[in-house]
Amino acid sequence: MLDTPEAVFEALRDNHDRPHGLHRTVTAEELVDAAQAFDKPDVLVTALHELMAAYEFTGEHRKSPVAFARLLKLWENSPDAFSDWEAHQLFWRFKWVTTSLLQVPEVPLTAVEDWIAHMRARYESAGHGMQPVAAMRYHLAAHTGAGVADAYDLWATRPRTDLSDCEACETRHFAAHQVASGDDRAALDLWRPVLDGAAACSEEPQMSQARALLPLLRLGETDRARSHHLAGYRRVRGKAGMQHEVGLHLEFCAHSRNEGRGLEILAENRPLFEATGAPLDHLGFLTGVEVLLARLVEDGHAATAVAGPPGRGWTAGELLATVRADADRLAAAFDARNATAHIGEARRARLERRPLLAEPLPLGLRTAVARPAVASAPAAPAAARTLPEDFVSLVEEARRMEAVGHPGDTALWAAIADRAADGAYVHDERLGPEDRLRAELAEQRAYALAVDEDLAGSHALLEEAAGLFERAGMPWQALAARARGLAWTAVPGDDEGAGADGLADSAARWEGLDAVLREAERLLAAEEEPAPGTATPAAREYLGILHSRTFAAFHEASAALPAVAASARERFEAVDAALRAGAERYGLPHQRAQARLLWADLAARGGRAAEAEAELRDALKDVEAADRPWYAPRVRVRLAQLLLIGERFEEAVELLHRAVSEAVRYDDATFPMAPAYAMLGHAATHLGDEGGAVRHLSEAAARHDRDGKHDEAAEIRLQLADVLAGSGQQADAVAVLESVLAEDPAGSRDVRLLAQARLTLARGLRALEEYREAAEEFLRLADIVAEWEGEDRPLHTLVAAEAATTLALAGLWDAAGTAYERATASHAEAPNPGPMVTMMCEFARLTMVSEGAEGLETAQLFLTDADEVRAAVAPDREDFAAWYAAGSVHYRRARVLAEAERFTQALAEMERAVAAYEQGGEHGEASRAEAVRIAALIEGNGLHRHEAARTRLTEAASRCDRAGLLEAARILRDLRGEFAAGPAD
Repeated sequence: MLDTPEAVFEALRDNHDRPHGLHRTVTAEELVDAAQAFDKPDVLVTALHELMAAYEFTGEHRKSPVAFARLLKLWENSPDAFSDWEAHQLFWRFKWVTTSLLQVPEVPLTAVEDWIAHMRARYESAGHGMQPVAAMRYHLAAHTGAGVADAYDLWATRPRTDLSDCEACETRHFAAHQVASGDDRAALDLWRPVLDGAAACSEEPQMSQARALLPLLRLGETDRARSHHLAGYRRVRGKAGMQHEVGLHLEFCAHSRNEGRGLEILAENRPLFEATGAPLDHLGFLTGVEVLLARLVEDGHAATAVAGPPGRGWTAGELLATVRADADRLAAAFDARNATAHIGEARRARLERRPLLAEPLPLGLRTAVARPAVASAPAAPAAARTLPEDFVSLVEEARRMEAVGHPGDTALWAAIADRAADGAYVHDERLGPEDRLRAELAEQRAYALAVDEDLAGSHALLEEAAGLFERAGMPWQALAARARGLAWTAVPGDDEGAGADGLADSAARWEGLDAVLREAERLLAAEEEPAPGTATPAAREYLGILHSRTFAAFHEASAALPAVAASARERFEAVDAALRAGAERYGLPHQRAQARLLWADLAARGGRAAEAEAELRDALKDVEAADRPWYAPRVRVRLAQLLLIGERFEEAVELLHRAVSEAVRYDDATFPMAPAYAMLGHAATHLGDEGGAVRHLSEAAARHDRDGKHDEAAEIRLQLADVLAGSGQQADAVAVLESVLAEDPAGSRDVRLLAQARLTLARGLRALEEYREAAEEFLRLADIVAEWEGEDRPLHTLVAAEAATTLALAGLWDAAGTAYERATASHAEAPNPGPMVTMMCEFARLTMVSEGAEGLETAQLFLTDADEVRAAVAPDREDFAAWYAAGSVHYRRARVLAEAERFTQALAEMERAVAAYEQGGEHGEASRAEAVRIAALIEGNGLHRHEAARTRLTEAASRCDRAGLLEAARILRDLRGEFAAGPAD
């Protein structure tokens, strides 16, 4: 009931704590109506200030000047009704009115000019400086495009006043002026304190982050552009007061070749199509939408379904036409009002820009909206993309490349398959029997199915190919196809289900492989033996059959690890030796390299890393001797993997970069790009190259997604989020985690993986002090893991405890109390003492924060609960650091007592904390140093025993030196220096 001024004030305070949005704005309007019922101007002044803020931050610029006019009238009639803050805000908000008038094309330009003149008069009368007035004149000039340079000079050269825009916002305007002048580098130099977080406000850095995106792309600073998109978009998402910034993020997506991400952003911001309270910002949003849609339509995706104004479905082409008409109308209205073409020209300049990147910038995000088929893979070499027009030449080139194992033949065979599938295709006899070509195409389809792990389908196609080769009179090719078909069935775990797929079991497989080998040896014996070190076509096919046998034996042995049966090991050793001997006999070192690669893989899996490394290095030499460099990338990746395990990161990075480069050069479509980039990201993380780690992990995740491996992509993104959070980019990490948890219509992702992502997200939101959002994530996760049983059950206790703490941080004490009880009940059933002790200590701390000394008794009860939890833990429990828990409780109790000014008790308790942390050895040194610091503060400031505090700090600093905690030692010595200025004990 708003029946008293006090009730209205209380409602205003509650509304002020709400996030900006429709609910807060509507409530503010209702409270203004309620305030008018009393003969209390001070209530109405406060209500109107709250209403103006609601309008300003939700983009209701049409309404803001009316509210300000009422405030101005109250100022004239009842100045005593304004507090000092409200009086200051009255003059501050003259600027809000100016920008609001500029936002609305129906307001004549003369009215805006008159308002700025009125503002100047008011400022002069009140004795305020003119810099804010000059700023408004500049904004008017920048809006119309007339007299911009002079207005900028008059503004930028004036000294700041207490009514000037905050430094972060003023920096944004200075930098935007440089961008408009064509100097991106100068703009980014000006923007640095805002973009780096040194200057901030309620609107910054998110507004600057949006405006800096294209300048960063133009200058090639893609890492910073990615970061500012990830962090900045989260803070403008869905906000009507930030719709221009949303439009800039859409434009960034178009120019960074992330159209799928742009469509996702469009879907998240559908209500902005109806947010017309700020027409100029709405024009900015619509233009960003148009840039994205125009790119899609230009690339042939006019029929793609997109999110548009609510109430109907849209295609890209339909929405583009509607948005273009609305935006053209708005731009024309502004230009008519301003009597210049500036707004329309600026809009056309945005629309005429071309994408700034040839390939998509990896953002590290999983895009829930399917990305239209725009170029997404690294460009293939020009030679591989230039296909012969003549069909015979195309097939001959594919056969030549296949004969030497060149991976670029894949693209050629794909083109051959497309042309051969044409209903008008007529076989050219120059290519030999048609059955040969059909067999070759069947082989290619089999290879593709094998990559997709459809081994049954692959086997069937290879059998088909073998039959076709036989009909074509090509027995060697038939044997090779049959050998591959049999070998590729030998994968870990396949034998158990072989019968269901119609594939041979192990015994039948080897019977078939042995039969192929006997026939190959018969054919080989019928030919003239080539000179040592040379190979006939028949010898090459024979070696291919030996390689298939080695491949089969390798998989059978590796499937049995770590305990490989003697028969499987002996078989592998025998067939491997035969392949190496054949490679030596016929001078085919690349086949010896293949044998070494398989041997090394088995050795590595068996824990024989040194042996594996030696084989791989020799394999690289064999590849070089064979003059077949396209075999090297896979060997380099495997060697790099070994080096990563051995923590030899620099060499691993060099090998991986070279492998990726060579795979692209030789157009190896089946090269494991995603794992290679994942390994690069891992190595870069260990080398401290955070930027490189982010780039490589982002690329790896994107490639896994393209391959349909979304669980693998999610795992990579969890690593990426850890890297981002560890490098201080917590908002970026949260954006990545949110994308991991995006809707998964197929429900295909691993539940535990998603649970880990949600836990990490909740902790990230808490680190960003987005406590309500973090609490929601913890509570969702608690509901999920509540059903887990067995060894997983204590996880519910952990999540419930963290949810309770986060609710308390959000100030939601009733909900926090309920969650506290839930955690306690869960702990009784599935003990997890560490998180419980942490929760209880945090509740004690937060109680003192909210209640002060009056909360001492309640805080002490929480700490008593913590003591009971840790006392109940079995001494031999390995997953609980008893010393740390004891130290944490003593430390928090000491802080609580000190805040209640019970310094003697507090000091004794902190000394107990110091002793507990000592029991942790080197692991407890950092915590011990912090406990000593607080003990010294209690002793020096609370008990006024300065000399004792100095002695304590001297000893602790020396101990930190010995432990290598140099920063802690510095902090302790600085504090000792502060006490040195005080009196002796």
